[in-house]
Formats: sequence, structure tokens, C-alpha cells
Amino acid sequence: MAPHPFDSVLDSEIRLASKLVKDAHAASDKVHFVQIDRLDPPKQDMIKYLEAEKHGAPLPTIPRVLYVYYNTNVSEFNKALVNVTNRHIITKQKLPEGVVGPFLPDDVTDWEDHCMSHPLVLQEVQKLQLPKGYQIRTDPWIYATDDPNEKRSLVQFFMYVLANGGHKESNHYSLPLKFSPVFEAHSKKFVRIDYLPGGFDETITPTGPWQVVQGVEYHPELNGEKVMREPKPLLIQQPEGASFTTEGSKVKWLGWEFRVATSVREGFAVYDGWFKGRQIFYRIALSEMTVPYGDPRAPYHRKQAFDLGDCGFGANGNVLKLGCDCLGVIKYMDGITINSAGEPRTLANTVCMHEQDAGILYKHVNYRTEEAVVARKREFVVQTIATVANYEYILNLKFTNDGIVDIEVRATGILSTMPIDENVSVPWGTTVGPNVMAAYHQHILSFRIDPAVDGHKNSVLYEDTEKMPRSKLNPYGIGFVTKKTFVDNAGYVEQSPFTNRTYKIVNENRLNPITKGPVGYKIMMPAKQMLLADEESFNSKRAAFATQQLWVTKYHDNQLFAAGEFTNQSQTDTGLGEWVKEKEPVRNDDVVVWATLGFTHIPRVEDFPVMPVETHNIHLVPANFFDRNPGLDLPQSSQSFNKSVLVETGAAPKACCKTNL
Repeated sequence: MAPHPFDSVLDSEIRLASKLVKDAHAASDKVHFVQIDRLDPPKQDMIKYLEAEKHGAPLPTIPRVLYVYYNTNVSEFNKALVNVTNRHIITKQKLPEGVVGPFLPDDVTDWEDHCMSHPLVLQEVQKLQLPKGYQIRTDPWIYATDDPNEKRSLVQFFMYVLANGGHKESNHYSLPLKFSPVFEAHSKKFVRIDYLPGGFDETITPTGPWQVVQGVEYHPELNGEKVMREPKPLLIQQPEGASFTTEGSKVKWLGWEFRVATSVREGFAVYDGWFKGRQIFYRIALSEMTVPYGDPRAPYHRKQAFDLGDCGFGANGNVLKLGCDCLGVIKYMDGITINSAGEPRTLANTVCMHEQDAGILYKHVNYRTEEAVVARKREFVVQTIATVANYEYILNLKFTNDGIVDIEVRATGILSTMPIDENVSVPWGTTVGPNVMAAYHQHILSFRIDPAVDGHKNSVLYEDTEKMPRSKLNPYGIGFVTKKTFVDNAGYVEQSPFTNRTYKIVNENRLNPITKGPVGYKIMMPAKQMLLADEESFNSKRAAFATQQLWVTKYHDNQLFAAGEFTNQSQTDTGLGEWVKEKEPVRNDDVVVWATLGFTHIPRVEDFPVMPVETHNIHLVPANFFDRNPGLDLPQSSQSFNKSVLVETGAAPKACCKTNL
């Protein structure tokens, strides 16, 4: 049976695509693959397909197309599109010099080994005169950009000490060193060693004997915690099974229907979302994330990662463990990546799906009768976790039983650290341990929301709440109203927290029978600080999306990534910053909304040696979409259903929710 057009890429498709590409090159070209995945099908074709699928009509054929990124002759970067349904290459091209593709995780590991064994690096290590039992570890970093003439693909290696007798889980991030080798990525040619400052300014010193300091450890075998707290088991049980069902990539849960597909770049994407028989969205996924650092000293000024475009969220997905990362009754999906030979490699259980209690959905007590109505909120969670070197990012898409889509990001893991001299402090970082500093930085994520609010012709507006002037109508000066402004052309909307600015996606062709206005969904997210880098900096030029909280564009196939297709060592933005220049009309059209979730991270000592999660959310909430609370068809919360257990002694409380329902 042929896969659904939205289904994740198959390993057989990857094998076919890589074979066709290799066959199209001479053996001397030395094809080295870095990324292969499914290309989204053309939207207009898919609309017809989904309509036929919904009504049981014959399904049109939509070929499965894969994109293939690969190097030839070591450093020449290429892209091919391969139709794996019809088994042929649509196009292949060598990309211009200076365009750098994403890094393959296997290559990163290989580069680590090369750096650690290079004679000039070993020579530098010798100067440290490390005590017995201490070793060296390195983290390869995306080189980013500071020279418009630099066309090579480079890697910057930050070096650390591994203490505790070389224990493999020792926290090397707490013991950073002051030298940093730079290599050409694909040829592995040595370029230079950068020496890192440890004081307030850019002054550097040659490598000398390492000053022994105590590392700050997080692993249970090393962190020194001897007396552990003892929480009792908190079990999540569903004795009658889950309330959701899956059939292939399709999920059905309490009125919701949608499809989930894993992605080597995005982690996962969710398609064709419907609630209670009405369409809400066509596609939602994380589009890009940039992480710029605020330490102005060289070479730290180049620390700006694009975690999706540079390496891939899905390619670095965690193998999620039952009973650890997701609790309850779990459905897993596998991810898939490749090795340099173009052979597929399954990443088991990189996406988990489950439902969870989320507290009270609504409650009211009639004080005259003391009768209550109360229903509980429940969420269906689609989750993936990516480890990108030091950081973990937990991405949740949560669907609620009252029609909300909650986009949630949790950041955890370990801070990226720098050496700092004794008794020195800097205004762009926090000292988090002996001789170790964590620089201020930002995490700025773009979520691509392709709405379909009761259809594919939607409009975007923003709504400000304003005081009414004193008048005959408002003699006491207490009135306030909302003012709506439609977005007519592609571009961005400025934040305005002091007018309570909110953003809405509406369908002007469908009126709510109660309000007589257009049905819609609002995007609820607090105003956040955007990119702090100077507008003429490479940071800003490469990541225009990070400068504004909300963007609107007209839909075009293959415009999926907010900073453009290729971000590694990019020098200009080829995404949103370019797409909005045409100022295409977007009102009552097929539009895409790009919501920017930003958080400026001023590290705390409590964030080290491992960071408690920091959580941020974007909510897509029905706004005059329904004719009443869509949760009224949920059963009332009751003790007979929930089976709570009384711990306190004394008089028992009244039974939950006295009701005649």
C-alpha cells in the first residue's frame, strides 16, 4: 500500500533516492550525503486529495518527492530533488560557493576524533600539564559568520577538561579551556587556534599549566548528593486504555483529527487539523530557531546557531524512554536519518503521543443550591526532544478538549560556558562555578502556522484595547473598546503590550451566528524581547524573523523555513526577510502566520550544572469560532470516575460535584 502523502519518509525511499543520486555521478565525485527527507507535496494538489479522501472518492496520485543534500569532491555542496514514486531525478545542481549545507551528526563525531588527535591540538594539550586522571573533551560549534569573504565551511572547536578520572558523564562544561582550534569542515584541514579571553576585555594569554579547580557535576554518580528526597510513586493509569486512536499517521482524539509526520529538520509536523468536524489548520511545525550569544569578545561574537537549518531538530532527536520522558499510555513514532553513504538509520521513539490531565476546564457553583458543574481539562500531547550539543529542547504540541492548540517549548540541558579568571565578572554573563562563566544569550524560535480556519481563505488582524474618551456616552471615563486592524499585505506586526494587542486569524467568509462577525482563532502569546543584536550585524542580517514577533505571508509551496533553506554560515536572510519585500496581498487569501517565540536567557547559578526547564507557550484559541463553550459535551468530573484517595484523617469531604446530571 502506498504511503499517505503526509506520511514520514520511508527507509526504502531514502535508499532509492541515494542510489539514483550516486548513479548520476562518477565514482570519482565521492558523493557524501548530509540530509535526505520528504518534500511537502504541492498544497493545491493536497487540498484536492484531502477532499477526495474525506468523501470517499478516488484519490488522485501525488508523487512522493525527496530532497537530497550531499557533497561531492569533499566540499562541493549539492541539492537534488528525486521523484521516488516514478524513480527518477527531477533536478540536481551544485550550489554556489559559500552555500553550506547542514552538518550530519555522524560527521560531527568524526570531526571530534580528528580534532582530538591532531598534532597541533595535542601540542597545546601538553602545555596544560594535566594531573593524572584528567582528560580533554571538545564540542564542535557552527562557525557562523563575521567575514563576507569567507567561503569555506568551517568548524570552531571549544575545548574542556574531563575530570573525575575521565568518567564519561563528568560535566566538562564546568571546566572550559582557553584555546579553540578551527578546522575546515569537510577537508578537515587545520586552519588556526584561537585563544580565548578570560578577563574583562579581549586580552589573551598563551596556554600554560592548567589551574586545578573543582568541577560542578550533575550526574547522580558524581554530584555529591548523599541524602535523596523520597517522593512516593505518582502513577498515571488508564485502566480502560487511551481515549485516542491511531491509524498510520492519523490521530483521532475527543473530537480532534490530524496527522503527524516526523521530520529530520523540524522534528515533526502536524497536518490537516480538524475539531468537531471543522477545519482549523493545514500544517503546524517549528520552522527555525536561532540562538545568538551576547558576549562581544572574539571569537564568541560568532556564536549564533540555527538549530534546525544547521543540523536538524529531528536528526538530533532523543530516543524517548517509556516511563521517563512521557507518562501514561504512550504511542511512539520513529524518526529517520542517514549516514554519509545515504543509508537510512532509524531513530527509535523520537516522538511520543499521550493524553494528560490539565486541571479544571470549567466550574461554577450555584451558591443558592450549592450544586456545582465542573469538567476537567485534558490535553493530547505530541512531543519530541532534541539534544543539540549542550542544550535540550522539549517541543510539545498540545491539543485540548475545548479546541485549543498549545505550542509549548521547554529548554533544559547545560549552559554553553566560557573560561573566566579568578575574581573577574563581566556584564554579559554570569559566573556559575569556579572559573566558568555562562554568557547571556537568546533563544528565538519561529513557528510556522498554516491556518485553515473553516477553509483556506483566511485573514489576519490585530486588536488593540483602548480607552474611550470622556463624552456624553462615557461621562465617568471608565469605558474601553477594542480597535481591529487587518493586515492587508505581507509583512510583520509590531508588538504593543500596553494596548493588550492580540492577533487573530479569521475567516471573513464565515460568520458566527451569535456575534454576526467572522469566525476565528486568536494567537495568545505575551510580548517578548526580540533579537538584541544591532540591525547591521550579521546576526540580524541572517535572522530577520527574530526581529519581530508576528509575520504574515501569502502561501507559496516550499516556503517552510523562516531564515531560508540554508543557514549554516549564511550571510543574509533568504527567508521571511526576503519573502515580505514583495508586500503581496494577504487579506482573505491563503496565508501563513509565523509566530516568533523569544526568550532572553540571563543565566542563574541555579541553571548549572544542569538547567531546570524554562517553559514558554503560544496558544491558538478559538475566538468566536463556536456558538458556545465547546466543552459542554464533556462528562462531569466525579469521584466514581477519577477514583481519588483520601489521605487526611477526620471528617470526609462531601462527594465531588453534587449534581443531578
